[in-house]
Amino acid sequence: MGLKFDNSGVAALIKNNAKTLHANEVTSSLIGYAKRAGVTQLASGALAVTTGEFTGRSAGDKFIVKDDKTNDSVWWDNTNAMSSEQFDLLLGDAVEHLGTKKQVFLQQLFAGAEPSSRYQVEVFTPNAWHALFIRNLLICPSEVDLNGFDANVTIVHAPDFNADPTRHGSKSKTCIALDFSRNIVVICGTQYAGEIKKSVFSLFNYHAPDNDIFPMHCSANVGSENDTTLFFGLSGTGKTTLSASSDRALVGDDEHGWSETGVFNLEGGCYAKAINLTAESEPEIFAAARHAGAILENVVVNKETNEPDYADSSLTENTRIAYPLEAIPNRVDSGTAPIPKNVVLLTADAFGVLPPIAKLTKEQAVYYFLSGYTAKVAGTERGITEPVATFSTCFGAPFMARNPVDYGSMLVKRLADTGANCWLLNTGWSGGAYGVGKRMSLKSTRAMLSAALNGDLDNAEFRIDEVFGLEVPVSIDGVDDVILTPKDTWADKQAYAKTAEKLAQLFEGNFKKLGLDGSDYAAGAPSKKS
Repeated sequence: MGLKFDNSGVAALIKNNAKTLHANEVTSSLIGYAKRAGVTQLASGALAVTTGEFTGRSAGDKFIVKDDKTNDSVWWDNTNAMSSEQFDLLLGDAVEHLGTKKQVFLQQLFAGAEPSSRYQVEVFTPNAWHALFIRNLLICPSEVDLNGFDANVTIVHAPDFNADPTRHGSKSKTCIALDFSRNIVVICGTQYAGEIKKSVFSLFNYHAPDNDIFPMHCSANVGSENDTTLFFGLSGTGKTTLSASSDRALVGDDEHGWSETGVFNLEGGCYAKAINLTAESEPEIFAAARHAGAILENVVVNKETNEPDYADSSLTENTRIAYPLEAIPNRVDSGTAPIPKNVVLLTADAFGVLPPIAKLTKEQAVYYFLSGYTAKVAGTERGITEPVATFSTCFGAPFMARNPVDYGSMLVKRLADTGANCWLLNTGWSGGAYGVGKRMSLKSTRAMLSAALNGDLDNAEFRIDEVFGLEVPVSIDGVDDVILTPKDTWADKQAYAKTAEKLAQLFEGNFKKLGLDGSDYAAGAPSKKS
């Protein structure tokens, strides 16, 4: 029989049935419990964990409860529906399963740095390292806040419990099910920790627009002039890397809200990609990975030195590090920032034809935001073994519960109200498509970004890209001029023209798929005049 409880009822049942409940254990205690469970601790104090069969998100196994609240508000073309009855059965079985475990860890945490908009989240999990993971990623309340903690989100994390498609309506043993009416989440059949944090983001994405808050899959930082920059982009495009900069204070690396008064981080930590991490290329993240209590997920550890080998992708390309923001010295402690001055849309163009940087009109900004084009990087999701051109609307379709136009209209309003500058920054391939060309160097990308943010491009000379209609700077200090014109980097100019036209057609086809071709949102489409 399924549970019919609300958050408090579910939490009370888990607490009462747990053989041993560890509530709000601090980092040092969680490290001890994790080590006793067999987790490896490195010399730095960080923990190294593996997630077994699943080393990325199981996007196809995500379900939303279809009820009176969600029936007309959820973008059902983008997700799986589950009935309330099926969810209640899954919830009841997962709760019962937790009652069989030797111990259950409870973390009571905030999601949202802005007090008026935050969620009070309770996460129940049988694993100490998963408890530490989410403690790193969300915001730890003070003792005073804990005394008055009133949870309005409950996450039941049962990674070694398998869903039953016949009984629960799932597709497989893996299931991530969200009930937006009660704000209860069940995660089962996967050890991959990213599912916990992304379930919180999915809840936020659904509810935030009702409160006139624009939910964003983006990172954010602030410069010395108190100027805020947002970085939209999918995993692997450089969101975390580019926002963690020595000359700008980090607000957050992944999930934010934009209200009429400013920007706030949903989280209190970072979940950075670790593949090929070096102290030279990403010094802030490299240092954070040595923070006591940081979680190195699926990073191969050298057995002789007990040190991580970030170049080893034998487990997955999607190696990750989860660490609290306190591990980044140059950060915004409040997790809040002023209204953005710059909005950067990141993409990793596997075709090698998009310019490395372009200044966008407001129409183009909304078009590319709704398109969400990039190359899906190997290992980020199951079944992806090499970069593949893809479109993920709003740069985060798996987490966007509402129709894309709901979010697009919010971006239109925010840009109109603030006059923020908008940029397209391509961290993908130059000199040819994937397999022929090379990935853009981080040094060049940083130089282009710096020029955009510090005002060097305000009076620069621009050309109009003949295919995509984008304004592209002719020259940037510290960047080879040839790189700024993709066509000039290709040995075969006819192949470039054919490939560029192909990508333009893919953009057009994607907008048709979204039902937005011919709409006002299509005003920023490629000109296709090759």
